[in-house]
Amino acid sequence: MCGIVGYVGKAPGVRALLEALGRLEYRGYDSAGVAVLNGNGVAVRKRAGKLKELVAAIKQQPIEGCVAIGHTRWATHGEPSEVNAHPHVDCRGQLAVVHNGIIENYAELKTRLIRQGHRFQSTTDTEVIAHLVEEHAKTAPLREAFLRAVRELRGSYALGLIATQEPGRLYAARLGSPLVVGLGKDEAFLASDVPAILPRTRRVVYLNDHEVVELDASGARLATLDGRSVNRKPSRIDWDVSSAQKAGYAHFMLKEIHEQPQAVEQTLLNRLDAKTLDIAFDRRTVAFLAQLSRAERLVIIACGTAYHAGLVGEYMLEEFAGLAVDVDLASEFRYRGPMLDRNTTVLAITQSGETADTLAGVRLAREQGAKVLAICNVMGSSIARAADAVLYTHAGPEI
Repeated sequence: MCGIVGYVGKAPGVRALLEALGRLEYRGYDSAGVAVLNGNGVAVRKRAGKLKELVAAIKQQPIEGCVAIGHTRWATHGEPSEVNAHPHVDCRGQLAVVHNGIIENYAELKTRLIRQGHRFQSTTDTEVIAHLVEEHAKTAPLREAFLRAVRELRGSYALGLIATQEPGRLYAARLGSPLVVGLGKDEAFLASDVPAILPRTRRVVYLNDHEVVELDASGARLATLDGRSVNRKPSRIDWDVSSAQKAGYAHFMLKEIHEQPQAVEQTLLNRLDAKTLDIAFDRRTVAFLAQLSRAERLVIIACGTAYHAGLVGEYMLEEFAGLAVDVDLASEFRYRGPMLDRNTTVLAITQSGETADTLAGVRLAREQGAKVLAICNVMGSSIARAADAVLYTHAGPEI
């Protein structure tokens, strides 16, 4: 699972990127790289292997600049190697791109771009994005060239772009892969996950699918792919910075095993009225749960460990709530043609609120008229916004 980071501001961009990439190592990767606008063009450093290899390369050949993007890659198209590591640049080395996801139509785009004279260095699907933006930039300003390029992509992506044409800006877009914007004082950040930027800011904006964002030191401007402006208030992350660190444990899994009692306590305490000791919910959730008892059917959708929690929940809900419950693996749910209607309630369980298959299931449920309740840990995430009501676990960051 690749990791994206980006920085635009007044501080040294490379230092901010390397710190952020270090906090994304838990996602797994086989190579890493950064690209920086240094006043003379786009300077790129990338290495196969661990992040320490990249750090050593930058120490040997330092690069400086206040606008930068970085990436940890987990190979999909093309073997793990330095040439296939991100960022990828265009023919002239004037723009650089990082990307998570899979571009399903990259082969046909690459064939077209080669005919137009573009020269490719890697065997990745990502490199076509850099050349596609370069091609559109021949007849349009960078922002419009970026929008045109993104509209041609099929598949899934979270991507970031910097270019010498606009040295104070960073562009990004999302479809199917999580991407979050961090807003600081005279600086802005881009990341695949909140822990990457948590020490630098607690004000974040989650991108929705089919949205783009333009970042500069003054903040972020969101828009749809057809250019319509999007106004979305930032969410505030209340997690303690130390909760995203190992705190003396050998690894994060061991730390989180020991944190389980605390996580359960946090989930319960946020539902407990301090005076009456009754379980309390916000008005939106109370109204939703009141009509839940009239639902003829409840369908739980989730992936991974959340799916296994759903299997346990099925027995508990049928025994104690008297509800008819089905449990579906979210990755299969939308492909089996589920029969949903207004008398069906879909319960989506997701730690991050960004699980792609679960989000797709939520959207299908809404399209078919079903109500959606989410159990989620991340406030403001995509599934939390798409659901009719949310039960937040308040368990802190999962690394």
